[in-house]
Amino acid sequence: MPVLDDGYHSLPPGKLASVVTTLAMTARPVPRAERAFDGVALRAIAPAARDLGWYRALYRRVGEEWLWFSRLRMPDADLLQILGDPAVAVYALSLDGLDEGLLELDFRTAGECELAFFGLTAAARGRGAGRWLMNRALELAWSAPVQRVWVHSCTLDHPAALAFYRRSGFIPVSRQVEVADDPRLTGTLDAGAAPELPLL
Repeated sequence: MPVLDDGYHSLPPGKLASVVTTLAMTARPVPRAERAFDGVALRAIAPAARDLGWYRALYRRVGEEWLWFSRLRMPDADLLQILGDPAVAVYALSLDGLDEGLLELDFRTAGECELAFFGLTAAARGRGAGRWLMNRALELAWSAPVQRVWVHSCTLDHPAALAFYRRSGFIPVSRQVEVADDPRLTGTLDAGAAPELPLL
């Protein structure tokens, strides 16, 4: 692994950098208290029913504000291979009959579950749906024969994401810097996404 010198490092125009924290847990945590409310459900999406249009539309609604781009930029064949794998579990959080959250659990590595994608649309945030969804996510992850459940979070994510994961029982284990083309400049995302982060 290359060693970075201390201090500032310039990025070329059109690039974004984020600090990525990997968090993990090695035992099932005690579920945290969740708010009870009507109209919430978790809908499992079978591999044969995982339509790319539906998936990418929900992924965009959940993640555009945080510049999620990886699954939008991924070639169709590569994404279909992931979504069609029975070891990858995909769920939609439904509120009042509308899909307003995405949960993706990746069991392709033996003994592990990656919380690959976890997020809510703006319509679902602030209602307790995040805690409800995390409790379901951990139930599902630990119902499999795994010894480790892990997740990535980055500085482009929701400002409360890292603290939320830690409250859920995840412990930070490593940190990396990710550099990528700004998806607003490549046309992957709208140029007006994440206005707090200026385009360069």
